[in-house]
Amino acid sequence: MDVRIGVIHTAKEIEIELAPDADREAIHTQIEEVLADEQRTLWLVDRYGAEFAVPAGKVAYVQIGRSDSERRIGFGA
Repeated sequence: MDVRIGVIHTAKEIEIELAPDADREAIHTQIEEVLADEQRTLWLVDRYGAEFAVPAGKVAYVQIGRSDSERRIGFGA
């Protein structure tokens, strides 16, 4: 599952590929709780164990993508 985070005053976005077994609802809940308070920091861990921190007050948007099992590859997709 991919998570994209837009940061205010920045043209680029942060894209994090989460572990294949990541719980979508748990991630969604975690993001909502952190973004409710601009003083908090959103921490996410990618599939390789790297940690990403984004101050909640700097988040413009968050997009939670599909899981790896939902992706289709090829011309028939």
